[in-house]
Amino acid sequence: MSILGRRSGDESDNRDGAMSLREHLYELRRRMFYAVLAVFLGTVAGFIWFSVGIPVLRIASLGDILTGPYCAVPSPPRLDLSGDGSCQLLATSAFSPLQLRLRAAIMAGFVLTCPIWLYQIWAFVGPALYTKEKRYALGFTSSASVLFAGGMVLAYLVFPEALNMLLRFGGDFIVSGLDPEKYYSFLMGLMVIFGVSLELPLLLVMLNFAGVIKGAKLAQARRYAFFGLVVFSGIAVPGNDPLSMSVLALALCILYEVAVQVAKSHDRRKEKRRAAELAGLDDETASELGEVSSEPAAEPIAAPAPTPVAEAKPIAPSGRWDDVT
Repeated sequence: MSILGRRSGDESDNRDGAMSLREHLYELRRRMFYAVLAVFLGTVAGFIWFSVGIPVLRIASLGDILTGPYCAVPSPPRLDLSGDGSCQLLATSAFSPLQLRLRAAIMAGFVLTCPIWLYQIWAFVGPALYTKEKRYALGFTSSASVLFAGGMVLAYLVFPEALNMLLRFGGDFIVSGLDPEKYYSFLMGLMVIFGVSLELPLLLVMLNFAGVIKGAKLAQARRYAFFGLVVFSGIAVPGNDPLSMSVLALALCILYEVAVQVAKSHDRRKEKRRAAELAGLDDETASELGEVSSEPAAEPIAAPAPTPVAEAKPIAPSGRWDDVT
């Protein structure tokens, strides 16, 4: 038996190109193997990249990229352990540096190899879709990837100012030296929240394309939607700092308005296509709805013939009569 594919000599009896359940499982195993292998190799590359940059491409090390927002905070309130202005995180556990490097390497492995494992998912799902469904799936998947990456980049750009604001709440009485694990969890939590939140307007566009909601309804609910997005931003942001909440709420409101305009434009195009189809019909032309069945009409059943009534036979007298009083 092959490790990645079907068993040798196992020929399918399907003539129309359909796959059996066993073949689907073999195909799923093969795609998952390639995806996991790609992520593993990307994780190894990320583990090396953590402490070594790429000078040829002018790319800093992964450790410098992750600690960049923290090092952008001036000292104080950031704790300067060396006294020469350098920037280091303060590890309070023996396993904190290793955990930070492993988690950063896994994250880098997923990001660096996303074209490979996304292709493996598409190669498994794509053959089951029609041409129109493939076009919509590719469009929405590409938009979702761009929005998620844009949200993570926006969070990374906002994080230094948000962290500076949080660390200054203690005034001159507190100097902050952050633990690597907690700092990384805070940074990645903010980036993931931004990335996932920016997918919400795309979900509205998908519902509009599916015919579930109209663009006019989204426009009417604009005021309530903006209020809900502001409340959501205040709850979802892990740091609860005013800057991150404001930036996320503003970005969501802008994308909601973009989703409204896209939905209304799609509705207008849909109405134009429907009007063009109706305009091409002649008023004197009979509808084809009456010609549903091609079977011949049923013949009427003839009335049944009357049943003949048998003649009554006289009863022979028995010689005895009953008196009637």
